[in-house]
Amino acid sequence: MFHNLITLVGILAVLAGFTLAFLSQRYWFARAWRFAGRIHHPGWRKGLRGGLLWILAIMAGLAMLAIVRNWRGTISRGTWWAPFLGLWLSSSIFSYLFIKIIVGADWLWRRMRSSLPTASHTQAAPSSSTDPVNHSRRHFFHAAGVLAGAVPFVSAIYGFAAERLRFQVREIEIPIANLPPALDGLRITQLSDIHIGSYMPIAQVRRAVGMANELGGDIVVVTGDFLTGRTDPLEDCIAELSHLRSPLGIWGCNGNHEIYAHAETEAGRLFDRFGMKLLRQERTEVKWHGGAFNLIGVDYQRQHPADESWPPMLTRIESLVRRDVPNILLSHNPNSFPRAAELGIELSLAGHTHGGQVQVEILNHSWSPAKFLTPYVAGLYRRPLHTSALLPEAEVAAITPASSFIYVNRGLGTIGAPVRLGVPPEITLLTLRRA
Repeated sequence: MFHNLITLVGILAVLAGFTLAFLSQRYWFARAWRFAGRIHHPGWRKGLRGGLLWILAIMAGLAMLAIVRNWRGTISRGTWWAPFLGLWLSSSIFSYLFIKIIVGADWLWRRMRSSLPTASHTQAAPSSSTDPVNHSRRHFFHAAGVLAGAVPFVSAIYGFAAERLRFQVREIEIPIANLPPALDGLRITQLSDIHIGSYMPIAQVRRAVGMANELGGDIVVVTGDFLTGRTDPLEDCIAELSHLRSPLGIWGCNGNHEIYAHAETEAGRLFDRFGMKLLRQERTEVKWHGGAFNLIGVDYQRQHPADESWPPMLTRIESLVRRDVPNILLSHNPNSFPRAAELGIELSLAGHTHGGQVQVEILNHSWSPAKFLTPYVAGLYRRPLHTSALLPEAEVAAITPASSFIYVNRGLGTIGAPVRLGVPPEITLLTLRRA
């Protein structure tokens, strides 16, 4: 029953998205049509309106082609028009919404004003005395509407041209419970959410690989979403990732877009072909300077409703967790972190959120759309490490309470709109320290 409800909500959300896209495009086309009507020269007016019809037809065709080529609704990659279409749709929809919010505020203000008692009820007043107030209100809401309509377009252009490919290196130290002395200072380079395609060309992946190699990490991990849809060049992406260098090798896990593209098995095969390893519900012991840690990798963990009809995340991996060495989990979805902490996994590495791609500061508080999906948006988080799930009862009392950590990488690529604002793409260098 709950699963059917979730499916229904998903269908309604898709329908609402298509409806909003249709209404926004109709609004902007009507505005452009009216603007063309103000041109006095008949030839120019007719030519401009004819051009508008052609543009509308071309954009509708491109949108339908994107949907057909990628039936899950994400814009198809590998085409020159994908960035333009993504930019236009995202900015025009948000601009339409903001303008309608201003129009609604104006309507609400007028209704509130009309419901209040006026001075005319008690004394006569010149009718012209309210004109300045009306003109002031009209000018204010007009200016607010123009600003609200312009901000999404300007922000989208800036986020596309300036921040989308401004790769940033973040260096983080993480204290790990019971870390062997030999592993103190172990450096892990993390990449995530490549999303190769029109939004992320191969040349930019090559640049990110070069920046990652300059960090000199002891081991490199890539936490999923190598592509977005079935038309994306998965082999090109993984071939480029094979140029990553580290003494302990290159390791990875699948993300949700590998599931959508039915590319999970293919990704694993390509990793093997290029001398890397994609862990799929698997573990491996990694040794370094006489110490060792247990590296676990899982496919994308789907979000399930919190009832007993669904198994929890990270099922059937209890046997992969070791008691004698620290555990590091590669799991694309950060929402698997609470379950990982329950299992006694000291460190989880994830991606998936892109940090929301857009982060807004409101009254000294940051807001990201990713907060609708997870409390683990980006960066380092900690929870109590439930060592009692792994150790014999007699040993539990002798252990100092420790923490389980997750680091959520902000990713390299984008989805939906090729835009980042306040959330630059990230390459991470994690250094393990003894807690």
